[in-house]
Amino acid sequence: MEQKVLPIKDSNVLHQVQQCLLTNFQAGQRNFTIFQVGKATLLRISDILRLKWADIFEEHGNVRQNAFVHDRKTGKANRLYLKPVQGDLLAYQNWLQQTELVSPWLFPSTQHPDRHITEKQFYKIMAKVGDLLNLDYLGTHTMRKTGAYRAYVQSNYNIGLVMHLLNHSSEAMTLAYLGLDQASTEAMLDNIDFG
Repeated sequence: MEQKVLPIKDSNVLHQVQQCLLTNFQAGQRNFTIFQVGKATLLRISDILRLKWADIFEEHGNVRQNAFVHDRKTGKANRLYLKPVQGDLLAYQNWLQQTELVSPWLFPSTQHPDRHITEKQFYKIMAKVGDLLNLDYLGTHTMRKTGAYRAYVQSNYNIGLVMHLLNHSSEAMTLAYLGLDQASTEAMLDNIDFG
């Protein structure tokens, strides 16, 4: 049976997941930053983990305003807006300097800094967070889905924006990706004054 990965819709649960990533692992700052970057850029985990230091940071250590990548899955060019995670990236940069972890990869393996952390390793991290917090819907797509859901709700349900951010070709695909089931739809309809 395949695990159902859903967005984190509750802000308190989101905060618990972030704190768990940050405090329950040796490389907590790295794990937290992966999650934050995924949530803010809506990149797939395969693209996040393949980011290089030079993609994100300028020569003098400042965070770039934008990064440019090609989605591995679609091959499409993707421009990332990094301002929402600038503070997280700078805190991560400080952590890397303190731990003396030097790598061309943005998210290196602590065991083998010449390689980036693998998708399998990050899946295990998210599974452990799920176990610690008793959440059965976390996975490597959690941050992408959570970022998409938050963009959808906070943009006043702008499905076109979210479709664009996710590189989806249909509203139906995006709504399913957001985990908008019948209960969620009914909850939204309860807040509409139909006159």
